[in-house]
Amino acid sequence: MRRLSVVDEIFLRTHQGFGTPIVLQGLWRTEDVVEPAMLTRLHEALRTGPLARRVVRPRIPGARSRWQHNGRAHPLELHGTPLVPEAIPAWADTRGTHLDPEHGPGWRLSVAPLTDGGTIVALTCSHVLADARGLIIAVERALQAVDSGADANPGTGPGELPDSRNAGAHDSDWVDAARTWATVALGGARAAAARLPRPVRRHRSELAERSDSAVPELGGRSELGGRPELSGRPRPGNAEMFEPALILRCPAAEWERIATAYGGTANSLFIWFVADMLWAAGFPATVIAASLPVDTRDEPRIDNELAMTEIVVTQRDGPAGIRAKSRAAYERRMSSPGGLPEEFLYLVPDKVAHLLSRGAGERDILCSNIGPIPPALSALGPHECTGIATRALHPGLIHANRPRTRLSGYLCRFRDDYLLTLASLYPEHIADVAALHRLAAATAARVDLPIRPW
Repeated sequence: MRRLSVVDEIFLRTHQGFGTPIVLQGLWRTEDVVEPAMLTRLHEALRTGPLARRVVRPRIPGARSRWQHNGRAHPLELHGTPLVPEAIPAWADTRGTHLDPEHGPGWRLSVAPLTDGGTIVALTCSHVLADARGLIIAVERALQAVDSGADANPGTGPGELPDSRNAGAHDSDWVDAARTWATVALGGARAAAARLPRPVRRHRSELAERSDSAVPELGGRSELGGRPELSGRPRPGNAEMFEPALILRCPAAEWERIATAYGGTANSLFIWFVADMLWAAGFPATVIAASLPVDTRDEPRIDNELAMTEIVVTQRDGPAGIRAKSRAAYERRMSSPGGLPEEFLYLVPDKVAHLLSRGAGERDILCSNIGPIPPALSALGPHECTGIATRALHPGLIHANRPRTRLSGYLCRFRDDYLLTLASLYPEHIADVAALHRLAAATAARVDLPIRPW
C-alpha cells in the first residue's frame, strides 16, 4: 500500500485552501504535425500509467493518506487554432486549472498546432502526483507503452500501484498510525517544540553573515553600482496575478564553456543567471536567498522524491563562488519545523500543519535544475522533438497568498542544448514577458551567453 510523504501532504494541503496549488508542466515541441491517433495512444498510456491515481484520506489519527488507482482522466485536449511559438507559454498557462489529486483527475494532456508547422504538447499535473523528474519518468514509461503496446502500469490490480517499497507493505491504517506516533515520540517532539521559534532566524542570520564576507570574484554584480529602488504600487490582495514565462535555448557547449571560464559549472552559472536577473529588475536586498531542489531518488520512481537546500548569493558572487556555496549546501537539507520530526505534521490538523510548514522551501529565487532529458523523449513515435521545457504553475494565484519567490528558473539539457524557462512572480518589476526578455538578454550579454528563444 503506497502512502503519501510529508512533501506530498504539503502540496495536497494547497488544494484544500491552505496556500496556492502548484502544478508541474512539461512542454514538448515537435518539428511536424502529430496525428491525433498517436496522441490518443499517448493519452491512453498516461491514463493507465502511474499518474492515474488519487489520494484517499485515512480515518485514523496519525495514519498517512494513501494512493489509490484512478482511471478517470480529462479528455485529450486538441486545439485547432495554430499558435505562434511566442504564444506557447501563455497558452500553456491556461492548462493548469481543475486538477484535483484527491478526487481526480490530477493531470491533463493538451495539444496545439504551431504556425511553423510543428506541434506543442503540454502535460500538466498536480505537484502532489510527482515532481519534475517523476513527471519525466512517467512520460518515458508512457512512450515505452505506446511503442510496445504494453500496459504502462503492469502487474497491478485495482487500487494497487507499483513500487519496490511495497513488498509486504499492505498494512492497515492502525499500524501506520502506530508507526507515526512512535516515530514522533522517539524524536522528542516535546523538547523540539520548545525550541520552535529560534532556529530559523538564527540560521538565516548566520548564512547572511557568512555571505557578506565573500571575496569578490569575476562575474559578480558589485562593480555595477547601485540598483533602482522599488517603485511598484501596492496591489489589492485578492487581485489575480499573471505569471509571465519565457523559454530560452542555449548551445550546451557554449553554456559549459562560459561556466568554466568563470570558474563555475553549468549549474552555478544557472543560479548566477537567475540571481543577476532579479537584481537587474530592482530587487532591493544586497543578498538573495536561492532555493535549490535536490533529487533524492535511488531508483526511477514517480513521486515527490526531492529535498530542498539553500544558498545566499551576494552581489560579489560569480559562478565560481556560487559553485563553492552550492557544493556545501548539497551536503545539508532544510530541516523540518524547529527540528521536529517531519512526521509530526501527520498528527496535527491541516491548518496547524500548514502554519508549521508554510513557506517551506520558498526563498527569493528558485533554481530547479532538472538535469538531462532521457533519449526516449527525443521523439513521439516518428515525430522528432525539437525542444522540451519544464516549469511550475500556480493556478488561481492572487497577491494575498503569493509565495516569497520572486523569480523562478528551470533548466534542463535536451540533446545539445540547455533549455531555460524563467517565470516571474514579481509584477512590481517584471510584469510581462517583454520585461523578462529584456532582463534575460542583458544578463546574458554580461557573460556573452548566446541565448535565443526556443
